[in-house]
Amino acid sequence: MAECGGVDSSTSGHTMDKSITLPPDEIFRNLENAKRFAIDIGGSLTKLAYYSTVQHKVAKVRSFEHNAKDADSDKLYEISVQEEVTARLHFIKFENAYIETCLDFIRDHLVNTETKVIKATGGGAHKFKELIERKLGLKVDKEDEMTCLIKGCNFVLRNIPHEAFVYAKHADSEFRFQTTHPDIFPYLLINIGSGVSIVKVESEDKFERIGGSSIGGGTFWGLGALLTKTKRFDELLQLASKGQHASVDMLVKDIYGGSYGSLGLTGDLIASSFGKSATADKEFSKEDMAKSLLHMISNDIGQLACLYAKLHNLSRVYFGGFFIRGHPVTMHTITYSINFFTKGEVQALFLRHEGYLGAIGAFLKGAEEDNPNQYSWGENYAGSSGLMSVSPDMNPMQRARSGTFDMLEMDRLERQLVNLPLLQDPSSYIPDTVDLTEDALAREYWLYCFEEALDGVVKRAVASQPDIPEANERAEKFRQKYRHKLQTLRHQPFAYGSLTVRSLLDTREHCLNEFNFPDPYSKIKQRENDVALKYYQKAVKSMEELSWEQRQFALVRGVLAGNVFDWGAKARPWLVDSYDQWLERMRGPPHKCALFFVDNSGVDIILGVMPFVRELLSRGTEVVLASNSGPALNDVTNGELQILTERIAAMDPVIQAGLREDRLTLVQSGSSSPCLDLSRLDKVLAMVVRERQTDLVIIEGMGRAIHTNYYAMLSCESLKMAVIKNSWLADRLGGKLFSVVFKYEVPAGKPSQDSAALTPS
Repeated sequence: MAECGGVDSSTSGHTMDKSITLPPDEIFRNLENAKRFAIDIGGSLTKLAYYSTVQHKVAKVRSFEHNAKDADSDKLYEISVQEEVTARLHFIKFENAYIETCLDFIRDHLVNTETKVIKATGGGAHKFKELIERKLGLKVDKEDEMTCLIKGCNFVLRNIPHEAFVYAKHADSEFRFQTTHPDIFPYLLINIGSGVSIVKVESEDKFERIGGSSIGGGTFWGLGALLTKTKRFDELLQLASKGQHASVDMLVKDIYGGSYGSLGLTGDLIASSFGKSATADKEFSKEDMAKSLLHMISNDIGQLACLYAKLHNLSRVYFGGFFIRGHPVTMHTITYSINFFTKGEVQALFLRHEGYLGAIGAFLKGAEEDNPNQYSWGENYAGSSGLMSVSPDMNPMQRARSGTFDMLEMDRLERQLVNLPLLQDPSSYIPDTVDLTEDALAREYWLYCFEEALDGVVKRAVASQPDIPEANERAEKFRQKYRHKLQTLRHQPFAYGSLTVRSLLDTREHCLNEFNFPDPYSKIKQRENDVALKYYQKAVKSMEELSWEQRQFALVRGVLAGNVFDWGAKARPWLVDSYDQWLERMRGPPHKCALFFVDNSGVDIILGVMPFVRELLSRGTEVVLASNSGPALNDVTNGELQILTERIAAMDPVIQAGLREDRLTLVQSGSSSPCLDLSRLDKVLAMVVRERQTDLVIIEGMGRAIHTNYYAMLSCESLKMAVIKNSWLADRLGGKLFSVVFKYEVPAGKPSQDSAALTPS
């Protein structure tokens, strides 16, 4: 990452080399389209926010006109790459020492901006007001710091999955990320700046400062400077990370010779902060004093948080502010304090983007006309730095750089995303089957897989744009960027929240889009769809010639075989085998409505899914087909599926009648991922699911049914079908390559329609 000015190591550390120029594509991106700036200036860090429009390429499908004579010879549809403009939010964090250089750079690269005012918050907004107005030629409009903070916190909790995390120092994974709660209110925010503010947040606009303390980050900095003669905050934290507080603090065992069992106190508990300094006749190290001071202040804040949480009956307590800064010792001490005083009833939750809350809130205050809260937003992994390690023994060079610049980018999504209404418990739903953040062996395997596959992805990207000369150059930039992301994730698997196969795939898609490769599989999908359509009528005819029981098995096998492009689903028993229970259910009354999350183009959708859908329609079951809104790998998109279904309907009266009578509906899922997050689906899809009284959910494919949703609990019947196409994953699940998962589940306590025993395998 390019830096905005360098530090001259021969001087005090504050001198800047202003000769360094900054490429706008690295830090201040899309400035030519920037508008509505906001800035949050604290004691040492500046956070800049701005809104821009981004022009990028998208792949569109358009149906050809067909007639009876040329239906077999014409291509099914054409694919055109078009320019599209979308909205993006940019957030950049840097040290105040670089503010003049950065403001100069922004001014020099602004083109035709409509912005006349810059929203500002934070204490430094007063200090740097004249500088900002002079450099940028914008009027500074000050916003209330607390209001901005809460607005920003609400925004990230709603829009960034895995925003909040629990810190567990001695666990295999220090960072344990929380799933996004469907209802974020109420919560307690402990904002630790120079002092401490304790805020109860009840709704988007209803919050109250219910307490606080003058003993906060400023206390640590001030007393630390007096004790150690160290003037820089980060240096104090570094000293504390190396210290032994027991050299300075008086412990319970120092007083009682061991634990004090009758009071439930362990011997290692601090009885008196700095207690030994009054009686010990020795000098104490800077490291030990800094550690003792950090413990003292963090414990005090933790106890205050517990008292207010209990007083107001709140279980969600978030910590933010300048004092935290993702520092392990600080987070561990606060966590220990919370656990000790509440006996585990309250969790200390930290935020990945706590440094941006004020800037985000200030931006939102100036953007009411765009109604940003009416949209869903998603973190753009290609343009975000990610949470950096601050552990002193982990990659110290990267720590030094991450203190200089940090970026967050968020894209406005085309549609609002909501929970699937059929999730049994949305608050406990976890999409991903394996958390690579915690599973080191799995993490190393999958990172290796994605690195090995990179050359193939690059070749496919170039091949998808054969007539564009600069495609090779863009593909090489994609390779470099994605490889860098993989290297970062190897050292810092928690950089973007929980690391999963889904997040690795999504990061790759974001990087491909960044360099204008919107659909590398477009030509392959088109060819496979063309071929598969020619065999549709033959496949349906062969199904109709079978007995009812033979047909049911053939239909299931067709979905499985189509998904793997191989007819390896014949032998039973399968790895997960609920087929007999499913067959018994099919002998009973029809379902009212089935929601079917489909997967691949070609053989899968045309010769696997559609005959299965045809059977459901023939039984009197309505069917909702949910497909991707945008391209991902070889998955069928909603645009492609619309055209495919029209062609199939022209050959099949059952499908045609389903469309005509509105019993077969095609809906976008809202996703552009090979995996499936049931907590972030298109609002229209959720509405259709409710209106149709959906009582069966079918999920097919390895990405949607195994990498994600393998353990998902639904409030209605569900069917998960996949063939395992990865030998490592098959082995992890106890099977072999091309093992079949056929998982039919009925919610606990819900009787089946035909009273048959439907216990899933």
